[in-house]
Amino acid sequence: MESPNLPWKSRAAGALRTSPSPPGRRWYGPDWEPRPSQGKRGGARAPALTRSLPLRRPAPRTKAARARRRRRRGARHLAAAAAAAGQVLWLVLPASVPSTPEKMKPRVTYQQLKTLPHPKDLCPGQAPQDFHCIVATAFLGTMLVAALLVHTFLFPFHGSTRGENVRTASYLDDRCSDPCRIVLVESIPEGLAYEDNSTISPSTFEAWAKLLADARSTVDIAAFYWTLQNKDTHTQDPSASQGEEILAELLKLSGRGIATRIAVNPPSSRLPSTDLLALEESGAQIRKVDLPRLTSGILHTKFWIVDQTHVYLGSANMDWRALTQVKELGVAVYNCSCLARDLAKLFKAYWALGLPNATIPSPWPANFSTPYNKEAPLALQLNGTNAGVYLSSSPPALCAPGRTRDLEAVLSVIDGAQEFVYVAVMSYLPTMEFSHPRRFWPVIDDHLRKVAYERRVRVRLLVGCWKHSKATMFPFLRSLAAMQDNRTRYSIEVRLFVVPANETQARIPYARVNHNKYMVSDQVAYIGTSNWSGDYFLHTAGSALVVNQSQVESGDQPTVRDQLEAVFERDWNSQYSRELNLLGQSGDLCGGH
Repeated sequence: MESPNLPWKSRAAGALRTSPSPPGRRWYGPDWEPRPSQGKRGGARAPALTRSLPLRRPAPRTKAARARRRRRRGARHLAAAAAAAGQVLWLVLPASVPSTPEKMKPRVTYQQLKTLPHPKDLCPGQAPQDFHCIVATAFLGTMLVAALLVHTFLFPFHGSTRGENVRTASYLDDRCSDPCRIVLVESIPEGLAYEDNSTISPSTFEAWAKLLADARSTVDIAAFYWTLQNKDTHTQDPSASQGEEILAELLKLSGRGIATRIAVNPPSSRLPSTDLLALEESGAQIRKVDLPRLTSGILHTKFWIVDQTHVYLGSANMDWRALTQVKELGVAVYNCSCLARDLAKLFKAYWALGLPNATIPSPWPANFSTPYNKEAPLALQLNGTNAGVYLSSSPPALCAPGRTRDLEAVLSVIDGAQEFVYVAVMSYLPTMEFSHPRRFWPVIDDHLRKVAYERRVRVRLLVGCWKHSKATMFPFLRSLAAMQDNRTRYSIEVRLFVVPANETQARIPYARVNHNKYMVSDQVAYIGTSNWSGDYFLHTAGSALVVNQSQVESGDQPTVRDQLEAVFERDWNSQYSRELNLLGQSGDLCGGH
């Protein structure tokens, strides 16, 4: 028999062809053409796989010889198909077969292989049916190869877990060449003092003032509400001067030729519009995003984009109290157009939804989509060190293709932790906080318990405590803290952060609270704008910046993750951090104010 790898010669210019001709067709030139049917005594016979110029002598005339010829030719084609399949498998298997030796072991024993039926037994019958058996076997083999190809090329990420931590090795395609500089910024309430050697970040006020001073062409701001003046809050507190200074600079932007756009919630009795009216009169464009109608939530995000180059994102509202009376944390990123342009897509979505009678598109148009997410972060240099970053968003209805949902980002950071997860939030409730009827929502709570139980990850939760803290929060916090056990070594600790207030400060409405919304693990830094309850992730518009610098070796320059961990440790060990008394009442825990 001829070797199945030897090519047959076609009639077209002596070209060599190594693939068998399709059943029932003959090669006549550039195209396959059906082979004319041949009659036979006793009925038509099945089409044979033949070539116009076979490299063998003419077929014998006897019936038995013709049957043997058909079987040999079928076997030859089957061997060629098997060889081709082998070559394809050689290319496919390295990408699709697990590398773990245990997973590569065959699940069929030698005895089972030994007793498998012979192919001839699969198609019992007379000799003329052998050819059909061969064709059927070749067809099944071809379908197997096709299935492997589909699996490999259409589902290349099958088997990956959504809980994997962000990997800086996965963002090699679209590197950002900008010399990005990132600064952790905070608002420390007046009267709150740390020890002299404590970590202190630049202030939110300084970051906002610098962004406005550096602005040259555009300023886009997405905010919950605007109360930058004393008269907005019916107070006469001297510390409002910082907010009033920021508003004065914003009012000058149009005169400097800088286009200003603001996306905000519709005004209400609780959300006054005095500042917005003044900004609109100065030339700023303002759109009210009616998310209560669109998603049953609100616009709760807080970020700035300046000149499509500089960014602020964090917990601070456009409120004078966010600069001097409320504890806040965020980041300012300078000279980073790659990140700014991606954040601008979130603003563009809010801006589009601010039109009258706007509806949420499904799906979002391609110009709202992003290539950067937790699977493929944006590769860039932050303060001269390699980093992978991405922006997450909520609610899911506002996430264009490619955008990581904010809840997925939170769970990814928790599940990707190897040693510890530290969380600092104002509010922590495993419920749908604003839903009626009441609904239990333990998604994040379950993941914190899971990593503590299954992988002994150390979990610390620092929650803001003030007179507006909901009483329903404390039983859930006590339940979480009850997992702390020296004998089993489960490590979940919960503490409350109380911002002290004197008599004058206590009269300022909605102030004197730790308003942080961040998380830091041994791998990743997460800086967000949402409180941790179900409504904020499913209905309310929020955003977050996730930064991974885990592959950077420790050096003289601390990473953003290092800085965020230091801030958390400072607050956790400070005099304002209180143990969660399992028997105490919320009023007592929060200082009765």
